[in-house]
Amino acid sequence: MLWSGLAAAGAALWLCVLVLPWQPWRVRERLEPDPAENGADVSLEDVTVLIPARDEAAVIGDTLAALGRQGRSLRVVLVDDRSGDETAEAARQAAPAALTLDVHAGAPLAEGWTGKLWALEQGRGRIETPLTLLLDADITLRPGMIRALLARKDESGAALVSVMAALRMRGGWEKLLLPAFIFFFRLLYPFHLSNGPGRRVAAAAGGCVLIETAVLAEVGGFEAIRRALIDDCALARAVKEAGHRTWTGVSRGAESHRPYPTLGVVWRMVARTAYTQLRYSPVLLLLCTLLMALMFWAPIAGLGGPLAGQIAGGVGLVGMALCYLPTVRYYRLFSAWALTMPLIGTLFLAMTWHSALRDWGGRRSEWKGRVYGRAPEGDRAA
Repeated sequence: MLWSGLAAAGAALWLCVLVLPWQPWRVRERLEPDPAENGADVSLEDVTVLIPARDEAAVIGDTLAALGRQGRSLRVVLVDDRSGDETAEAARQAAPAALTLDVHAGAPLAEGWTGKLWALEQGRGRIETPLTLLLDADITLRPGMIRALLARKDESGAALVSVMAALRMRGGWEKLLLPAFIFFFRLLYPFHLSNGPGRRVAAAAGGCVLIETAVLAEVGGFEAIRRALIDDCALARAVKEAGHRTWTGVSRGAESHRPYPTLGVVWRMVARTAYTQLRYSPVLLLLCTLLMALMFWAPIAGLGGPLAGQIAGGVGLVGMALCYLPTVRYYRLFSAWALTMPLIGTLFLAMTWHSALRDWGGRRSEWKGRVYGRAPEGDRAA
């Protein structure tokens, strides 16, 4: 009876996800560029692209080349964040003639800042256009993507428009875990709710964010969120709290070329912010563990029990696969990957516990050769 009850609870949770009014499992909020877009006919004089770059010599050329195909009069400010490779020189050599490139040598990391936000704040003062596009150095935009962002901004009335770039999904670990990373993000920050007028849910995808420059200044620039590890959602929250709308979706028109070839690489990426998602709360960590155990393990356990448990377990597994299937299909993977959710859930739970253990040991996060210690209590609760 115990296992049957647990399996039934797990099935009920997945059915709840399916019937939630905002349907976080669906891939409805999407933004794709027009494949027929001719960049030569598009003026982008109102946009400046701001790129923070640290040790990105291998990919920055592709990023700039893609920007050169977006349209005319596009300005790019690249902040070289103390790179140990030849990022700045690679950018200067690769920049197409269509771009106006301004490479700025970043200052040493200031106390109390995360590296990316410190680089962005330095570049912000060099922007003179009404719109700023925050772009990660490893992301290439397909032709027409900036035009699509501008159009969505006009349609939605949002001061901030962002898209979650398609991550590289070539190897086995990438196909297993990276679509799920995006799926779980959308469960935690439902895009439908974030795109609405309410302020309780605020989401953004930091790899590609179009924002009004005046609004960025209004919220205090990046200094207002200088300690944030989940900086994209922190920026969206600041914009919404200032009374403005935001819009966030997914896109195949923005593609990340950063490789995640091994489990360890993916693990470090997820663990970097997993406990931050839970607001550094042991109570939320235990609640998350209980929910994930019910959702991912209880249905399987139910299959080994009496008939009622087998039925409940089967319903839970079907519900699990149905919730994940739209994400798998959107990224053009075989539908069978939707059946791997119990393994995926187990791995993500382990990553979350690793993140918490590291935080309890005084190492809040590690990224690009920098280690961030525990944040002050006021920032940890934010």
